Amino acid sequence: MNLATIASKEIMPGLHGKVVHGKQLSWAFWTVEKGAVVPEHQHPHEQMMHVVEGEFEFTLDGMTKVYTAGDIVPIPSNIPHSGKAITPCRLMDVFSPAREDYK
Repeated sequence: MNLATIASKEIMPGLHGKVVHGKQLSWAFWTVEKGAVVPEHQHPHEQMMHVVEGEFEFTLDGMTKVYTAGDIVPIPSNIPHSGKAITPCRLMDVFSPAREDYK
Protein backbone atom coordinates (compact mmCIF):
# COMPACT_ATOMS: atom_id res chain seq x y z
CA MET A 1 0.00 0.00 0.00
CA ASN A 2 1.19 3.51 -0.79
CA LEU A 3 -0.42 6.70 0.54
CA ALA A 4 -0.36 8.22 -2.96
CA THR A 5 -2.71 5.48 -4.20
CA ILE A 6 -5.38 6.05 -1.54
CA ALA A 7 -8.31 8.23 -2.61
CA SER A 8 -8.84 11.40 -0.58
CA LYS A 9 -12.32 12.15 0.79
CA GLU A 10 -13.61 15.52 1.96
CA ILE A 11 -14.88 14.55 5.42
CA MET A 12 -16.19 18.07 6.09
CA PRO A 13 -15.71 21.37 4.24
CA GLY A 14 -11.99 22.01 3.81
CA LEU A 15 -10.88 18.80 5.55
CA HIS A 16 -9.56 16.22 3.08
CA GLY A 17 -8.45 12.86 4.40
CA LYS A 18 -6.88 9.58 3.48
CA VAL A 19 -7.60 6.96 6.14
CA VAL A 20 -5.98 3.56 6.62
CA HIS A 21 -7.71 1.03 8.87
CA GLY A 22 -6.41 -1.85 10.95
CA LYS A 23 -8.43 -4.09 13.22
CA GLN A 24 -7.84 -1.90 16.29
CA LEU A 25 -6.98 1.54 14.91
CA SER A 26 -7.45 4.04 12.12
CA TRP A 27 -4.65 6.30 10.85
CA ALA A 28 -5.79 9.48 9.11
CA PHE A 29 -3.70 11.80 6.94
CA TRP A 30 -5.39 15.21 6.59
CA THR A 31 -4.89 18.13 4.24
CA VAL A 32 -6.71 21.09 5.77
CA GLU A 33 -7.54 24.28 3.91
CA LYS A 34 -6.85 27.63 5.60
CA GLY A 35 -9.90 28.67 7.61
CA ALA A 36 -11.46 25.19 7.68
CA VAL A 37 -13.30 24.51 10.93
CA VAL A 38 -13.76 21.20 12.73
CA PRO A 39 -16.86 21.81 14.90
CA GLU A 40 -16.83 20.75 18.53
CA HIS A 41 -17.48 17.04 18.90
CA GLN A 42 -16.48 14.05 20.96
CA HIS A 43 -16.24 10.33 20.36
CA PRO A 44 -15.39 7.15 22.27
CA HIS A 45 -12.12 6.75 20.33
CA GLU A 46 -8.82 7.69 21.93
CA GLN A 47 -7.02 10.00 19.48
CA MET A 48 -3.48 11.27 18.93
CA MET A 49 -3.12 14.32 16.67
CA HIS A 50 0.21 15.27 15.08
CA VAL A 51 0.71 18.58 13.27
CA VAL A 52 2.93 17.84 10.28
CA GLU A 53 2.85 21.35 8.85
CA GLY A 54 1.01 24.62 9.39
CA GLU A 55 -0.70 26.30 12.34
CA PHE A 56 -3.81 24.67 13.81
CA GLU A 57 -5.88 26.26 16.57
CA PHE A 58 -7.23 23.44 18.70
CA THR A 59 -9.60 23.48 21.66
CA LEU A 60 -9.58 20.49 24.00
CA ASP A 61 -12.03 20.41 26.89
CA GLY A 62 -12.43 24.21 26.77
CA MET A 63 -8.71 25.07 26.55
CA THR A 64 -7.48 26.61 23.27
CA LYS A 65 -3.91 26.58 21.97
CA VAL A 66 -2.22 27.04 18.59
CA TYR A 67 -0.20 24.00 17.54
CA THR A 68 2.55 23.98 14.93
CA ALA A 69 4.74 21.48 13.07
CA GLY A 70 5.98 18.72 15.34
CA ASP A 71 3.33 19.14 18.04
CA ILE A 72 1.49 16.05 19.26
CA VAL A 73 -1.82 16.31 21.11
CA PRO A 74 -3.26 13.34 23.06
CA ILE A 75 -7.08 13.46 23.01
CA PRO A 76 -8.76 11.16 25.55
CA SER A 77 -12.01 9.45 24.64
CA ASN A 78 -15.27 11.36 25.13
CA ILE A 79 -13.59 14.76 25.66
CA PRO A 80 -15.05 17.65 23.60
CA HIS A 81 -12.64 19.12 21.03
CA SER A 82 -12.66 21.37 17.96
CA GLY A 83 -10.20 23.08 15.66
CA LYS A 84 -9.53 25.68 12.99
CA ALA A 85 -6.75 25.89 10.43
CA ILE A 86 -5.00 29.24 10.78
CA THR A 87 -2.85 28.36 7.76
CA PRO A 88 -3.08 25.47 5.32
CA CYS A 89 -2.19 22.39 7.38
CA ARG A 90 -1.22 18.77 7.15
CA LEU A 91 -2.24 16.72 10.17
CA MET A 92 -2.13 13.05 11.14
CA ASP A 93 -4.54 11.41 13.56
CA VAL A 94 -4.48 7.94 15.03
CA PHE A 95 -7.75 6.63 16.50
CA SER A 96 -8.33 3.56 18.64
CA PRO A 97 -10.51 1.62 18.23
CA ALA A 98 -10.83 1.89 14.45
CA ARG A 99 -13.23 4.57 13.14
CA GLU A 100 -15.98 2.59 11.46
CA ASP A 101 -17.59 5.87 10.36
CA TYR A 102 -14.52 6.70 8.24
CA LYS A 103 -14.53 3.38 6.36
